[in-house]
Amino acid sequence: MVRARSSRTGSGDGDTAANPPGSGAAGAAAATDAPTPPSAASGAAIAAAAANGTHTNGAAAPSASLAAASIGTATPNGAGRPHPQAADGASAPALPQSAHAGAGAAAAKSDAPSLRSSGGDSPRLSRQNSHGGSAGPRPHPQRRQSDREGAQAQTHPQAHSHLPSPLSTAPQTGLPQAASAPASPSATAGPGSPTGGQQKVTLLADEPASKKWRNWWVRSFWTAIMVSGFVGILMAGHVWVIGLVDIIQTIVYREVISIGILPSKERQLPWLRSLHWYFLFSTNYFLYGESIIHYFKPVVFVDAFLMPLATHHRLISFLLYCIGLVNFVLNLKKGHYKFQFSHFCWTHMALLLVVVQSHFIINNIFEGLIWFVLPVSLVICNDIMAYICGFFWGRTPLIRISPKKTWEGFIGGFVATFFFAFFISAYLASWQYMTCPVENLNTNMNTAHNCPVNPVFIYRDFPITPAVTALIRWVTLLVSFVAPSLVPAPLVLRSISLMPLQLHALLLAAFASLIAPFGGFFASGVKRAFKIKDFGDSIPGHGGLTDRMDCQFIMGVFSFIYFQSFIGTAGVTVGTVLQSAVSYLTIEQQLELHARLGQYLAGQGVQI
Repeated sequence: MVRARSSRTGSGDGDTAANPPGSGAAGAAAATDAPTPPSAASGAAIAAAAANGTHTNGAAAPSASLAAASIGTATPNGAGRPHPQAADGASAPALPQSAHAGAGAAAAKSDAPSLRSSGGDSPRLSRQNSHGGSAGPRPHPQRRQSDREGAQAQTHPQAHSHLPSPLSTAPQTGLPQAASAPASPSATAGPGSPTGGQQKVTLLADEPASKKWRNWWVRSFWTAIMVSGFVGILMAGHVWVIGLVDIIQTIVYREVISIGILPSKERQLPWLRSLHWYFLFSTNYFLYGESIIHYFKPVVFVDAFLMPLATHHRLISFLLYCIGLVNFVLNLKKGHYKFQFSHFCWTHMALLLVVVQSHFIINNIFEGLIWFVLPVSLVICNDIMAYICGFFWGRTPLIRISPKKTWEGFIGGFVATFFFAFFISAYLASWQYMTCPVENLNTNMNTAHNCPVNPVFIYRDFPITPAVTALIRWVTLLVSFVAPSLVPAPLVLRSISLMPLQLHALLLAAFASLIAPFGGFFASGVKRAFKIKDFGDSIPGHGGLTDRMDCQFIMGVFSFIYFQSFIGTAGVTVGTVLQSAVSYLTIEQQLELHARLGQYLAGQGVQI
C-alpha cells in the first residue's frame, strides 16, 4: 500500500518501501493521503533522509545524525522543532551554524527519492532525480558530485561552510533559521538614535555656559580683527582689494584640495601636487585675462605687446590647459589610476566652485567697489546675526547636514539682514569711491573721483498707494495719543524718497539670507563626507578660511548676474569702439577712420 501511494506521488525508486509507516517522518508522511504543505514537506523529507542514512550494521551514519539533530522535524504550520532522537536512538546534541552546510550536503546523498515521494520542492534535488524513475546501482553524475561534497563537508565542516547546501535553493523549505547572536546597539541603531551612527548634537544654546561664552569671546575677537582688516584694505585701493580676493582664493583652493590628498600615495606620485597648482595657474590666466581685456580695452588694444596677447587670449589659454592634460596622462601610474583620476575630477570641481566663482567677485570690483562691499557685508551680517540668535534662542534644528544651525538663527539672521541692507546701501552709495567703476588701479580712498552717476544711486520719489497712506495715518494717530512727544501729530505720507539701490539691496539681502547659507550647508556636506570638523585651523574659533568663505562665493556670482541683468548700463564705450577698430579694420581703414574723425571734430570747433 505504501508503494502504491509512492508511485501515485511520482516516486518510482522504491526507497519508501524500506521505511514502514510510523518509523520516522517518512512514515508519518506516508500514513495520510492529505498533501503535505511545502514547508512541512521539506522538513519531513529531511527527517526521512536522516532515518534512511544508516549503515548496513544498523549504526546511524554521520549525515543522518547531523540532519536529524540540527534541522529537526517540521510541524504542519511550517515551524520547526528539534528532532527528539537521532536515527540510532541516541540524543543528538545541537550543532553550530557551520555544521548545517555539511549536514545538508550529506543528507542530499540519500534523500533524493524520499524528497520526491514526500513532496519536497527543492529544484536542485528534483533535477537530480529527473534522469531516472527508480533507484539503480549507478547514480547520476550530479549525485556523485553531491556525495563527494557531503563527505568533504563532514570531514572539514569549517573549510566547506561556505558551500551552499542543496536545500538552500528551495523556495520554501519551512526550516527554522539558525539562532544568531544579537547585534550590538551601535550596529542596529538608526542614524537618529543616540547610539547610532550620528552622535547626539548639543545645540549652541544648550551648551554649558563656560564653554559657550568662551567660544563667544574667541569668535568675537577674531571677527573684529577680520572686519577691521577688511575695512583697512578697502581704504587702501582697488589693487589691494583684488589682491585680497586672490589670496583668499588661493588659500581656499589649497584647503579644498588638501582634504582629498593621501600622503602615502602622494609620495609615489611626485607630479600630483604640481598639477594641482598648474591647473590653478592656467585657469587664473584665462579668467583674469578676460577681465583685464574687458575692462581695460583702451589700454590693452593700443599696446604693441599686449594687443597680440589679447587678440589670441583664448587660444593661448586653451593650449595651456592642454599642456596640463597631456602632462597628467603621461604621469598615469599603474596601480594608482583610480586615485589619480579621482584627484583630477576633484581638482576641476575645486576650480569650478572656488576659482571660477571668485572670478565674478573680481568683476564686481571692476564695476565699482560697492558691488563687492555690499554683498560681502550682507553675508557677514547674516552670519553674525544668525549666530547671535542661535546663541541665545536656538532650540529648533534647521538641517541635518549642519546640526547646530537652528530655525531661530535662520529667521533672526534674515530679519536683521533686511534692515541692515536698507540702510547700509544708502550709506555706501554716498561715496563716489564706492560707486565709480575702476578706471585706474592706482586709486584709493583719498583719490578724487569723477564718473557718470548710475541712476540707481539717485534719489527718487516713489508714490504710496492711498490704502497704505491711510494705514500709516491711523497707526501714527494711535501712537500720538500714547507718546505725543515722539509723534505729535498723525503722519500723512503720499510718497517716499528712496534710492533704487535700496530696493535692489533688499533683494540681495533675501538671497544672502535664504540661498547663500546653502553654500555653507554644501561645505558642511563635504566635511561630513571626508569626516573632518573644519577645512583648516587658520582662524581660531572659525576653522579654516573656507569655513568663512563658503557663502561668499555663491553670493558673489549672484551679485554679478543681478548687476548685469537689472543695474548695469549698456552702451557703446571708447573701449568697445577701439576693440572693434583694431580687431576688424585694416591699417588703411584705421587711417581713414582717423582722418574722418579729425574732420568731424574740426567741424564741431574742437581743436586737436
